Order: sequence, then C-alpha cells, then structure tokens
Amino acid sequence: MALNCGIVGLPNVGKSTIFNALTKAGAQAANYPFCTIEPNTGVVEVPDERLNRLADVYKPKRTIPTMIEFVDIAGLVKGASQGEGLGNQFLSHIREVDAICHVVRAFQDENITHVHGKVDPIEDITVINYELILADLDSLEKQQQRVAKTAKTGNKEAVEISAVMDKILDALKKGNRASTVELGDEEQKIAKKFNLITIKPVLYVANILDTDVKTTENPLVKTIIDFASKEGAPVVVLCGRFEEEISGLEKEDQIAFLEEIGEKESGLSRMIRASYKLLGLLTFFTAGVEEVRAWTTHQGSTGPVAASVIHSDFEKGYIRAEVMRYEDIDRTGDGAKVKDEGKLRVEGKEYIVQDGDVIYFRVNA
Repeated sequence: MALNCGIVGLPNVGKSTIFNALTKAGAQAANYPFCTIEPNTGVVEVPDERLNRLADVYKPKRTIPTMIEFVDIAGLVKGASQGEGLGNQFLSHIREVDAICHVVRAFQDENITHVHGKVDPIEDITVINYELILADLDSLEKQQQRVAKTAKTGNKEAVEISAVMDKILDALKKGNRASTVELGDEEQKIAKKFNLITIKPVLYVANILDTDVKTTENPLVKTIIDFASKEGAPVVVLCGRFEEEISGLEKEDQIAFLEEIGEKESGLSRMIRASYKLLGLLTFFTAGVEEVRAWTTHQGSTGPVAASVIHSDFEKGYIRAEVMRYEDIDRTGDGAKVKDEGKLRVEGKEYIVQDGDVIYFRVNA
C-alpha cells in the first residue's frame, strides 16, 4: 500500500519537530524559514494493541506491524502559488502525497519566530488554503483549455470531463476547496485524474506547548477545532517538542511517563491512527505460530483484493477466506475455541473485509 501523508504548514510551526518524533529520522529542525527544502520521508509503524494481543495468543516467531509513510514538506508562505519562497517546490511535493497533515501553531513563544509576526491559527490555515486553491485554479484552468477543444467536437468523454471541471472551477473561484464540491461516484473518478491538491483529505494537527499538555483551556486550539468542524476535518492536539522528547525513550518508559501526566497514549499514536483513517485504510491480520502480522487494505476491499496485499497472485488464485473476528480471539484467548463456538466464517469472493478481521486465505498456488 504505497500511500502517504504530507506534513505541511507555515514555516516554524513545528512540522519537522513532529516529523522527527514520528520517524526518529533526525530531520533538520531550526528556527528560521525554509529549513526543510527537499522533503524528508519516513515510514512508521501504525500503533495497534490488537497486534500485541494476537501475539500473546499465538506466541509467533515474529510479529510484524503495518506501516504508514509520512513526508515532511517545506514550509509554505503567502504568494507561494506565484513562486514566493519555495512555492513551486512545495506545491510539486504536496501534489505527490495522498493526504495532508496540516500542522498549525497553537502556542505563544516569543523565542520562536512567526512569519506573520503574530499567532493566529485561522489566518495561518487560511493563508495555506488560499495558496493551494490558487495553485489548483491555475492547474485546472490549463487542463480545461486542452479538454475544451476536444469537447467542442462532441467527444462524449471530453464533454463529461469538462462538466466536472466546470463544477470544481466554480468552487475554486469562490475560494472553496475542491473537496467541498458534491460529486457523484463517476464524477469523483474523473476528478481524481486532475491531481488537485485541495481535493485531498486533511487532518489538522494543533501543535501546543508542553506546559499546555494537561489543559483543555487553550483558546487557540478551540479556534482550530471550530474551523475544522466546518470542513468535517479531524483534529489531533499534541506538543511536538514533548513528543520528540519521549519518542527517544524505551516503550516501557514512554508508558510510565504518559501515565504520570494522565495520558494512556502519545499524541503521535493518535496522529498516526488518524492519518491512517484519513487515507481510507483498514487493518486485517494473519495469525499463526510462525507469524502474526497486520496488513493494510482500503476500506471496502473484497477478499481477493485484500489477499493481493499479501501476494499479487493471491487475487487471481483466491478460493475463499476463513475469517475470525479479533474480538472473539481476544475474548476466548484461543483461535481454536473460536472455531469450536462456530464463529469461524467461510467467505467467498464478494466478502467485504472488515477492520480487525483475522483471516486465513485459501488460494490456488
């Protein structure tokens, strides 16, 4: 599953600090604009306690989590769509990701420069959204010029494409993201080919100070949550500096440290899972004495499609899937007991795989 999330935002909002914490890749982080020029890429584990529980039950020789990729992209500034700052590089990099983690500064710190001279989360979000809308508008108008010539000849496909373009262009010209346009299933397939930035799903990450970790009374965070709710976008609140510090600890020490501040998990874990969900992904498992492993597939995948994640030949050779629910294995502590209870299901090619399924695929070799 070659899907990824791009971490974006204005300069000095904490993007690279959060990326460092996510990947421990040591991406450069400094208090001046454009510290990140070429995007850093890191692949991280998707935290899932179900995998640990299955390992306890099956006691395999190895346990393998599923992964997600993050890309740390250079900070964007006002005028980027016209090439200001590193605008052209930024925009080309962001077009290549599948979803966006938009880091927004939700803290006051006179020691950390703000490119606008003041901390205003809504203005920060608006600046980036505006630049992305302008970039999409420019890109789509150029695409439409090419399609319009063919559409004038009566070409059915070109006419359909042009109609979708018109809908999206109308929204962009009004200052709205492409994702706000209501499209039918076929129209969505057409729109996907336009490679627009503002049609990508967005997760907002509110970056706070370590002194605010225990409080829920941060007015800057509230403004971000209120703004995101109007878009139907999720929000994760975390302290990048704090997350970077604890990311270097052993897992047991991390757990103890989090318990001290009344948390059950890190902000990074919440961010990773939210990003995973944002991409429209789910996790299924294979389990046995040799290996317990988490696998990633798209929501809505059939059994054969999910099987192809394990090996491409499995989709064509798919016979059936023997499926147990994780909850049943967790409850009984034994896959054999789940079978004895008659809760192992045999599913055919039309079965839609569910998050948490523990599956054994029968295939023709």
